Amino acid sequence: VQLQASGGGLVQAGGSLRLSCAASTNIFTLSIMAWYRQAPGKQREFVASITSTHFAKYEDSVKGRFTISRDNAKNSVYLQMTSLEPEDTAVYYCYSQFEASVSWGQGTQVTVSS
Repeated sequence: VQLQASGGGLVQAGGSLRLSCAASTNIFTLSIMAWYRQAPGKQREFVASITSTHFAKYEDSVKGRFTISRDNAKNSVYLQMTSLEPEDTAVYYCYSQFEASVSWGQGTQVTVSS
């Protein structure tokens, strides 16, 4: 599975960004999709996930600010990020899982200035 993430950029604190991830797979509708992030000097961490039935989970620090969604017709998953904080600065990675098969995208940089 190839995952192509886009939508990162530089934004001021309090601003918004929308990340997109397009998947090249015919089993997208069966896959769990997620976003992870890795800040400089830190380990990669879970941000949000969404199942094939649109059940979403979030890391505590992004609850109420980030929204994950998916469009199965477009084989795409999105991360709408609002009220961004400097602590959200990281490379954001798209992730897919179907049974034992896991794939990662190449990452997109999000930088939030104070």
